[in-house]
Amino acid sequence: MLPWKRLLRPLTALLLTAAVALVPATAAHASTAPSAGWNDYSCKPSAAHPRPVVLVHGTLGNSVDNWLGLAPYLKDRGYCVFSFDYGQLPGVPVFYGLGPVDKSAEQLSAFVDKVLTATGAGKTDIVGHSQGGMMPRYYLKFLGGAAKVNALVGIAPSNHGTDLNGLTNLLPYFPGAADLLSTATPALADQITGSALLTKLNAGGDTVPGVHYTVLASKYDEVVTPYQSQYLSGSDVHNVLLQNLCSLDLSEHLAIALLDRIAFHEVANALDPAHATATTCASVFS
Repeated sequence: MLPWKRLLRPLTALLLTAAVALVPATAAHASTAPSAGWNDYSCKPSAAHPRPVVLVHGTLGNSVDNWLGLAPYLKDRGYCVFSFDYGQLPGVPVFYGLGPVDKSAEQLSAFVDKVLTATGAGKTDIVGHSQGGMMPRYYLKFLGGAAKVNALVGIAPSNHGTDLNGLTNLLPYFPGAADLLSTATPALADQITGSALLTKLNAGGDTVPGVHYTVLASKYDEVVTPYQSQYLSGSDVHNVLLQNLCSLDLSEHLAIALLDRIAFHEVANALDPAHATATTCASVFS
């Protein structure tokens, strides 16, 4: 591929992302009513699964579309499962997770309190995709979340930001582009490698005591790059490359959360490590 073509593809992706973020309010609005089977506030955690699971969608996601695969998977295994929308921008329907990450963490804090009150549980487990795997760390570290969360499972999380395969290095060559990104879609700016938000989040260590961390990554991730930047460092961290479990797993950034049952199996292992079973290519049938 010619060099200019290699540059054009990620640049186009970034421009399309910004365009989607600015879609007018008159755009078609898909239903975001929770699907049957989760967000059931009458659900009481069982002795086998004593903590409710809070699912946190990614950038440009929402509480339903992001979890049409994983939420039923966990619900069928006896978990009380909940999801919510966060990071909404005025006039932008359906596509959420675009507001400032620190403000989104405040929304997560309020939602966790709501779930704990409804279920009577003492703690919750959090499973998040992309920004949804990174943003809860702000809640844990700065908003008192560590006392209310047992485990955080990040699926392709933007823990140390992304360079979009080097594209973000070009921002200084486009006058005003960085400011536009910060103003129009703050969460995108917050997730660029080296951002002020990520510098604050990762200063002094990636983790906080008392929380179990799992990171699920794919080497085919084209959004959070390099994929190794997703990993965390700490004494209670389990970093997993899915291709080490099944070399046939070709999931990229979206598929890993939407339909990858190998990833789903590892999520279940992280939520209930005492009954974990080996994850292999055959886990797609489990």
